[in-house]
Amino acid sequence: MEALDAALEGGARFIGFVFFEDSPRNVEVDIAQELCRMIPTGVRSVGLFVDPADEELDLVLEHVRIDMLQLHGNETPERVREIKKRFGLPVMKAFGVSTAKDVVRVHAYVDVADWYVFDAKAPEGFDVPGGTGESFDWALLVEEEFDKPWMLSGGLTVENVGEALSVLFPDAVDVSSGVEAKRGEKDPAKIKAFLEAVKRV
Repeated sequence: MEALDAALEGGARFIGFVFFEDSPRNVEVDIAQELCRMIPTGVRSVGLFVDPADEELDLVLEHVRIDMLQLHGNETPERVREIKKRFGLPVMKAFGVSTAKDVVRVHAYVDVADWYVFDAKAPEGFDVPGGTGESFDWALLVEEEFDKPWMLSGGLTVENVGEALSVLFPDAVDVSSGVEAKRGEKDPAKIKAFLEAVKRV
């Protein structure tokens, strides 16, 4: 609740909920249900899933008011299309980036994704596909023009978000590890400072 309050007071327009059991940020359905009730109109709740089965999505969406889905796994364009058709929600498709080839993958999702999210690609052996706390080379996106709104993610902090936004012009920025006291535990003071840094830019 304290983290949610800090995000809302700071002007966040998206609030993310991780529904991936292997993540230290995984949130239980009943807790997410309660928190989502506190989100005011105009702020979107985003459910993050990794290669979810329909049954997993059913379980969450039956109880939690989610406005958008973020698919952070290896979902194919066909799978994204299926999920959109079945659940009727807009989809953010996340792409792990370490080389220019990773950015090119976005073109296969033009007809099915509503937003793109560019995150640092997790290294081999890392236990989750994102949330590494590492940035990728922002220069890989400098010359790119996208047909959909997009979000910059990956290792953003109060110290580097200004630099990132001097290089790139995303529609939104996404932060998780950069506002944590320790892995999986949000720090309301860091959330406030991060949002203030974004506003200054």
